[in-house]
Amino acid sequence: MSAAVQDLLQLLDLEPLEVNLFRGRSPQSGWQRVFGGQVIGQALVAACHTLDDLSTRPPHSLHAYFLLAGDPKVPIVYDVERIRDGKSFTTRRVKAVQHGQPIFVMSVSFHGSETGMTHQAEMPRVPSPDELPNERDIQQNVMPLMPDPVRRYFERERPIELRPVEYERYLGRKVANAQFNVWIRATAPLPDEPAIHQCVLAYASDMTLLDSALIAHGRTVFEKSIMAASLDHALWFHRPFRADEWLLYTQDSPNLSGSRGFARGLIFTSDGTLVASVAQEGLLRERRPDR
Repeated sequence: MSAAVQDLLQLLDLEPLEVNLFRGRSPQSGWQRVFGGQVIGQALVAACHTLDDLSTRPPHSLHAYFLLAGDPKVPIVYDVERIRDGKSFTTRRVKAVQHGQPIFVMSVSFHGSETGMTHQAEMPRVPSPDELPNERDIQQNVMPLMPDPVRRYFERERPIELRPVEYERYLGRKVANAQFNVWIRATAPLPDEPAIHQCVLAYASDMTLLDSALIAHGRTVFEKSIMAASLDHALWFHRPFRADEWLLYTQDSPNLSGSRGFARGLIFTSDGTLVASVAQEGLLRERRPDR
């Protein structure tokens, strides 16, 4: 197992403090604030720990708000409220606390499998991961052409491998249809427990989504002149999947106004099965020259 994936699993392995109380820690990577996907993933883990029947009633949706920037230097305490334990659905509310203040709140709903009607959106026709530059190709041929912040991001060892379809946007080129597709997967095999794969995908779902709100403008969140922060995040799980197998994360942005960008995404397995949907609004400001 790669060190980065092992670190991610340790990140999601929360410490029980008391009934409904858990503690999570942040990697000491030098970031000034906690990565939003980390808080989403840890909060989902905390909620899952309060179910006795998680194997038959997995999470199907979560809705979250980021309230304050997380401090990576201190632990995060997750307080889970057991809202409802019904015959078909279970509901939890999770509050993440640092320095005596809530920095994040999330509601999670759990539901067992049922039979019934079914349909799904069609996966876009894009090159497969094997047809795209891999990590080594990007490092050797593409990375030298990338802006410094983007290059530094791809140089780091990460638990989630990214293979962007429209990677030329990181070279300053506009994407014609303002849609962004990226193949994602964990960089090493994960345990077989389905909830772990859901929590890892929750972590990964925050990695590129808000950036898609800048595609129409030929910009990225990696630019020093852009200040970006997630405001909320919603995720729906539709069908089973493995986060250590290739998933296509197709993203677009219907709106950017008032310094708030709205982005949405669909996540497919490589055979075209829709397994999750995501939506997010985030703050996107151009920094003033004096800041």
